[in-house]
Amino acid sequence: MNQRHPGPLRHALLALCLLASSAAIYAASDAVALKEKYVELGPKLVGNQFKRPLVLESTDASNTLKGDIYAVLDHPFGAVSSALTGPTHWCDVLILHLNTKQCIATTTVSGTVIDVSIGKKSDQPVADAYQVAFAFKQGSATADYFDARLTAAKGPLGTSDYRIVLEAVPAPDNKTFIHLTYSYTFGLASKIAMKGYLATVGADKVGFTSEGKQADGKPEYIGGMRGVVERNTMRYYLAIDTFLGAPGSDQLDKRLQGWFAASEEYPRQLHEIERAEYIEMKHHEVQRQQAAK
Repeated sequence: MNQRHPGPLRHALLALCLLASSAAIYAASDAVALKEKYVELGPKLVGNQFKRPLVLESTDASNTLKGDIYAVLDHPFGAVSSALTGPTHWCDVLILHLNTKQCIATTTVSGTVIDVSIGKKSDQPVADAYQVAFAFKQGSATADYFDARLTAAKGPLGTSDYRIVLEAVPAPDNKTFIHLTYSYTFGLASKIAMKGYLATVGADKVGFTSEGKQADGKPEYIGGMRGVVERNTMRYYLAIDTFLGAPGSDQLDKRLQGWFAASEEYPRQLHEIERAEYIEMKHHEVQRQQAAK
């Protein structure tokens, strides 16, 4: 008697079912882990130097800089998920950062690429900025968890393996608990360039982690490369939070004012230019970005 074998279509359907089941299991596991982190960080989220429910951690190891922010957002999980699970609004977020000169997302059959031009903290032609191509990947997206990932193999001055990862779960009182990771790897060329920066214009710049107190009792904040990654991680977090507070296409001015005001809450770390200069620069960059699409 001939044995009947399943056809290619049945194999494909079975494989899809297994992948879907596996993804659901991983999403559930990640959701549980992030909710446990929320409970663990509870006391630090309530009272801290940031005067908002936020914890910032950073590492500098094996030629990789990494910043992690855990925070509670005053936005419902559904609103956060619908805004950031796809690539549509990520350029609206990234353009708020001082160093982002342009951001354009392109989706094809092979996936979504977010091309980001990274440059100075002042107005600058896109042609003079560094081009970084982030591959956008939507991870899990369920009723109580989502994650989105932007990864780039190469960055400016010999840096590589860029990662911007956001994951979120619902929090009490119709809020959202997020975990933002920003990291990259640096090589010899980028290490030399960074040392030059830190020895000159970046010599007095600091991060947020305190390593003790100065003689006058004020915090002794960390500097160097960890200071750099902490500042940038914070800027990206503020961009996410600010965008969610004004997500409409006609709310650019509110986002720009909001991001600048939030940054100025931490002038020791984040002040670079004056409000009027930032607003004018960003209006020009957004107009240029829209014209390039």
